[in-house]
Amino acid sequence: MANFAKPSAPRFSVEVYQNEFLPEGGRDVHAIVTVTSTGGATATRAAADRGSAAVVIMVDCSGSMEYPPDKMRGAREATAAAIDTLRDGTAFAVIAGTHVAKEVYPGQGRLAVADAATRAQAKESLRSLNSGGGTAIGTWLRLADGLLRRSTATIRHGILLTDGRNEHEDPAVLRATLEACAGRFTCDARGVGTDWEVKEVTGIASALLGSADIVADPAHLSEDFTLMMENVMGKEVADVVLRLWTPVGVEIQYVKQVAPTVQDLTDRRSEAGPRAGDYPTGSWGDESREYHVCVRVPAASVGQEMLAARATLLLPAAPGEPPATLAQGLVRAVWTDDLAASTAINPQVAHYTGQAELAQAIQQGLEARKMGDVGGATAKLGRAVQLASASGNADTAKLLAKVVDVVDAAAGTVRLKAKVADADEMTLETRSIQTVRVKKS
Repeated sequence: MANFAKPSAPRFSVEVYQNEFLPEGGRDVHAIVTVTSTGGATATRAAADRGSAAVVIMVDCSGSMEYPPDKMRGAREATAAAIDTLRDGTAFAVIAGTHVAKEVYPGQGRLAVADAATRAQAKESLRSLNSGGGTAIGTWLRLADGLLRRSTATIRHGILLTDGRNEHEDPAVLRATLEACAGRFTCDARGVGTDWEVKEVTGIASALLGSADIVADPAHLSEDFTLMMENVMGKEVADVVLRLWTPVGVEIQYVKQVAPTVQDLTDRRSEAGPRAGDYPTGSWGDESREYHVCVRVPAASVGQEMLAARATLLLPAAPGEPPATLAQGLVRAVWTDDLAASTAINPQVAHYTGQAELAQAIQQGLEARKMGDVGGATAKLGRAVQLASASGNADTAKLLAKVVDVVDAAAGTVRLKAKVADADEMTLETRSIQTVRVKKS
C-alpha cells in the first residue's frame, strides 16, 4: 500500500485484499481494492470559499406532479431545503423540467453564487414552479450540462427529481445525452411517488456516477434533498480515476465497485497507454469504497509468481501535465501445490461476490415476478433472502420481507406475497445494489 497527497487535499490510501495463491495452471486472480479518502471535511470549507463546487437542481414540473398536489409542494420545499444547505461561494442554478427545460434561477444562462441574498432570491423564485407539460429528461440534463460547463468549479454536480417516465423523448436521445454528460458532471437522481421507471432513474445515476433512490412519500423529500446536498458539499476531489496496469499476457475480466453500491465499471474503461486503462470513480469526500478486480493471468508452474496488476488512484491534471498519483496497490499471483492455500477464499472477495449476486438475484427475481414466472421469481428471491441473511444485510432482508413471506431464511425458502405495494417493490428494486461492508476481524 502507498499513499500520496498534497498537504491541503484529502489523503487517499489503497489496500488490496486477495488470496494470491493459485494451483498449478490456475489463471483467475480476484482482489478487493479498498480506497479510502480522509481529511477532506476540514479542507472543504476553505475549498467552498474558493468556489470549488457548482450544483444544478432539476425539478420535474410535468403535469403529473400535480397529482396528488403534495408532490409539487414537496418538490418546492425540498428544493428550498437544498438551497439552504449550499455553502457560501457555491455556484448554483435551478431548472424546471417538462418536455422542455427552463431556467428558474438565476436565468440568462448563468449560475448564481450562494450567499444569504441569492439563497433568499432562489427560494422566492420557486413560487414559479408549477406543473404542466410532458417529460423529456434529456433536455433537463443538457441544460444542466451547459450551465455547469460555464463554471470553473472542481466539483460539478446535478440533483434530478422526477415522478414519471421519460415519455416525451426517444430513449436513444436520453442515452446519447448521458454519454455526452458522463465525465462532465455527476448526478444524483430521485423518483418521487410510484409512477416512474426504476431502470430510467437508476440508469441516469449509474451513467453519471451518482446515487439513485425512491422517495415514495413526498413529505420526506426535504430530508432527502438536504442529505444529498450535504453529501455534495462534503466532496473535495473530482474526476478521480482508478488506473489498472497489467503485464503482457494478463487480461482484465471485470472491474466492479462493490461497496457502498454495486456498479459495473468494466465497460467504462478508457485506454491510458500500453496495457493500462482508466476507470472513472467520480467525486470524493471523507469516504471509503471497494472495487472487485478480476484478471486472468497466463498459466504457470508451481513456484512461479508475478505481478498480476497494479491499481493506481489518479487525479487528472491540466492538458500536457502528468496526473497526480494519490495512492496505489499491487495484485499478485503465486502458484503453489499447497491445496489448502490455493483453495482458500479471501473473506473480502467472498463477501462482495455474494453481495453482487444478491443484487442480481433481486433484479432477476422481480423481473420474473413481473412476467408472471412464479417459479423463477420464487427461486431468485429465495436465493436473495438466503444471501442477505448470510451476509448480515439487514436492510435488504427487511425490504425482501415486504415482497415474499420468508419460511426459512438460511435455506432460502420463501413464498411470493399475493399482494405487494408498488412502493415496496420499487424500493427493493431501486436499493438492490446497496451493499453492506464485510465484517473484518
